Amino acid sequence: MHGHLRSLAAALELTDAGRVEEWGVLAAGRLGAGHRLFGCGNGGSAAEAQHLTAELTGRFEGEREPLSAIALHAETSSVTAIANDYGYRRVYERQLRAHARSGDLLVCMSTSGSSANVLAAAEAARELGVLCWSLTGPGPTVLESLSDETVAVPAPDTSTVQEVHLALVHVFCSGVERGLRERAASVPPPREAAAARERGTA
Repeated sequence: MHGHLRSLAAALELTDAGRVEEWGVLAAGRLGAGHRLFGCGNGGSAAEAQHLTAELTGRFEGEREPLSAIALHAETSSVTAIANDYGYRRVYERQLRAHARSGDLLVCMSTSGSSANVLAAAEAARELGVLCWSLTGPGPTVLESLSDETVAVPAPDTSTVQEVHLALVHVFCSGVERGLRERAASVPPPREAAAARERGTA
């Protein structure tokens, strides 16, 4: 096996994917109740964040209602305006303050765990009552200290960390869809449907 693939396999084995799945289950409850999820990162991590939001607004593996999910780097006019007027450090933080409300979710992706604009977003999330989860490379990192929970990928190479992050995006989405199924199963049927069943007409 190629050395890179061996490193990837080792990193996957050592990463707490179960926690990320549980994040997804929890996110299902919040998203299903009308809250929003925001994603942010830089470079390849921005691509991972947009991959996550696309899976939620579109679909992952099952048919369901679209969920509100926004990649903060993707609004180019806002990003460039904020960077021009306030500096690149504030491109995510200022958008989060504009759009996020208490109970919303922020997923931060940073292989270094030290990107200034991602740290600023995590700080803003804390002030706004937004739950912040982070995916990073090896810890401890500054981002971890600002997040509610962090899953760190124990791999020395940025490329490997990003590949594991992509797998975790899919694990997260699987957790969301599992959570939505569980939520739907726990909702009692409408009174009319129950009455119809009692009458034997349903």
